[in-house]
Amino acid sequence: MSNRIIHLYMDELGRISQWNAIVTGGLAGISAALLTYPLEVVETRLIAQNCRESTYRGVVHTLSSINRHEGFLALYRGFSLTILGAVPFSIGCYVVFINLDKLWQEHHFRFTSLQNFINGCLAAGVAQTLSFPFETIKRKMQAQSPLLPHCGGVDVHFTGMIDCFKQVIKTKGVLSLWSGITANMLKIIPYYGLLFSCFEMCKQFCLYQNGYTESPLSYKLKPGVDQSLGPQELQEFKRYLRNRQIQAQSSSMGNRWQT
Repeated sequence: MSNRIIHLYMDELGRISQWNAIVTGGLAGISAALLTYPLEVVETRLIAQNCRESTYRGVVHTLSSINRHEGFLALYRGFSLTILGAVPFSIGCYVVFINLDKLWQEHHFRFTSLQNFINGCLAAGVAQTLSFPFETIKRKMQAQSPLLPHCGGVDVHFTGMIDCFKQVIKTKGVLSLWSGITANMLKIIPYYGLLFSCFEMCKQFCLYQNGYTESPLSYKLKPGVDQSLGPQELQEFKRYLRNRQIQAQSSSMGNRWQT
């Protein structure tokens, strides 16, 4: 799915701009969320229920119970917040990304694994801080249910997304929208740090495997290689050179036998 979306935004040379990358990433994320969001609601309900008076018994029972008693749309309660939260999250990542060159005073293709790890941590920290209020409201909407004790244990009662924002700010203050962000950061920041560094390491290895660089541990370009060639074109060119070398060796051996 993500590859099909990316191809829609590519130019004739197969390149994609940063803003188009954000759009395609967002569309791919929304597509994935549509399939997995009910499981996220189930997770929240299982956490929110009272263990002594369990309303739900496992994933399948929770899914069927919500669908039967609250309707199918209840499985997607708060889904719009996932989309809205993706906007500040993407902008936060983009703002960090375009300023990394200024931060390190060097081009991005010279970053070390440690620098890439720090980049991921910074991007996740900024993006999560901007989008966390949407995550807070989304969790409250997922947890609220008349079937659970105290309506799922939520500290405010509301009728919709906007009303939930109003009630939280009215009763607990604006800063309560970021309640729990420290624990979330402890999970998200190293996750994205490792994601950035592992992605760059895999990219380095793939470039080396395809013959573009001299080593899988650096971005140093291999001399004499046309960097505008695609991976398949480069492999075909290497096979062509290899065949020419074999033919040249065969002809030289034939000349020796003739002499």
